[in-house]
Amino acid sequence: MFRPMRRFKQQIDEAECIEILKSTKRGVLSLIGDDGYPYGVPIDHWYCEDDGNIYFHGAREGHKTDAIKKCNKASFCVYDEGYVNPGEWALNIKSVIVFGKMEFVTDEELSVKICSELVYKFTDDQEYLQKELKSSLSHVLCLKFIPEYMTGKLVNES
Repeated sequence: MFRPMRRFKQQIDEAECIEILKSTKRGVLSLIGDDGYPYGVPIDHWYCEDDGNIYFHGAREGHKTDAIKKCNKASFCVYDEGYVNPGEWALNIKSVIVFGKMEFVTDEELSVKICSELVYKFTDDQEYLQKELKSSLSHVLCLKFIPEYMTGKLVNES
């Protein structure tokens, strides 16, 4: 069902893909949008090691929510900051693409956990976290992305 990577010599293993998902702060979630047009949205994410799912949060209404209601299939892409080998100019970047299905999170306890983990990617300020949970949790819709297929690769941009 999913295509194997064409440039398989550049493929990175699953453990490295997971590390990239854990360490990157944001990626692009791609959905099937209005009139079948692709809809890619930059979004913060949290990779949960306990269940292997990727979690997001957003508004309860809008393009993203409408697209998921129509079709829950999605892809999510992240890439690291890359590195340059000594004496070279070309950037080496590792990227990960995950295909899977989206679900709305309805459990409030899980929503608090998701929102907290997303905040922790940027700050450990507990006062800020509590203020955000108190003022915004009732307006937030958390999303669960259940991976079905994942691939990653290392690209040298020369």
